[in-house]
Amino acid sequence: MDTSASTATDPAQPIRIGIVGYGNLGRGVEAAIAKNPDMSLVGIFTRRPADSITPIDPEASVFSIDDLAGREGDIDVLILCGGSKSDLPEQGPELASRFNTVDSFDTHARIPEYFETMDAVARRAETTALISTGWDPGMFSINRLLGEALLPDGETYTFWGRGLSQGHSDAVRRVPGVAAGVQYTLPASDAIDAVRSGSRPELSTREKHTRECFVVLEEGADADAVREAIVTMPHYFADYDTTVTFISAEELARDHSAMPHGGFVLRSGSTGDGHSQVIEYSLALESNPEFTASVLVAYSRAVHRLSQLKQHGAVTVLDVPPGLLSPKSAAQLRAELL
Repeated sequence: MDTSASTATDPAQPIRIGIVGYGNLGRGVEAAIAKNPDMSLVGIFTRRPADSITPIDPEASVFSIDDLAGREGDIDVLILCGGSKSDLPEQGPELASRFNTVDSFDTHARIPEYFETMDAVARRAETTALISTGWDPGMFSINRLLGEALLPDGETYTFWGRGLSQGHSDAVRRVPGVAAGVQYTLPASDAIDAVRSGSRPELSTREKHTRECFVVLEEGADADAVREAIVTMPHYFADYDTTVTFISAEELARDHSAMPHGGFVLRSGSTGDGHSQVIEYSLALESNPEFTASVLVAYSRAVHRLSQLKQHGAVTVLDVPPGLLSPKSAAQLRAELL
């Protein structure tokens, strides 16, 4: 991939960003754009009534998603902040047919299929579409690749948490008798320590993570029945050691309204005559959506540059040279970071 034309971004000619969708992720993208002087927010585009949206910046413009028609010349990159289940499979190809896009499609099993769809659309339209970025997929993907490449004789381990899982929390809330609740994924410290030792342990699903639920019961609900329904739930909790703690609505609001997350990628391997080597990358996030948004915004800079170089089609984080993420020139990066 030829990136020789990359230069420092000129704040006097900022990259013009549009946000599609304004939930937790879209709000995080707006906040991240404000921290990047070489970028400007063209507007927030939503399926909801525009006057129902209250941006962080009261001066930010809010439009209907239908108002994207005819805006191709005004927007350098659209950051798509919809969900992976139904929003992105529909919006991604439609918008990549007209704009450069960045998204956080995270249904791992469907990424190859989604890539092929986006690649075909973007090549026809001569746009650049970066898919599946954030921290996993995204930063963790890069570190899994580096670990495998640097230590071919080895094993890769990924641990998630401690963090609030939105999907598992939703599953908890759907249990009869549950008024509200959240679920946290916790990496098993013993398993992480075993990996860090270089012993390359074989770990089961149950040995790698535990799950912790905090639940507000509906009035009159049977606590034992609710606990049993949660801990035996297939695909979500049955394969894990799961604890269920019943709390009040006030405690839930006070102690569990934040969205922390994080995790670890480790590669344990051997070099030479069997010397043990361990590579570790970790994240500790107070706000999952805000960090994910920051990754999306950095990659929008890379997408803009790739588009200028006429490198069209779909790309992933594994295809993008890291220097393109920085507002600094290649010469600055060599002098300051290399």
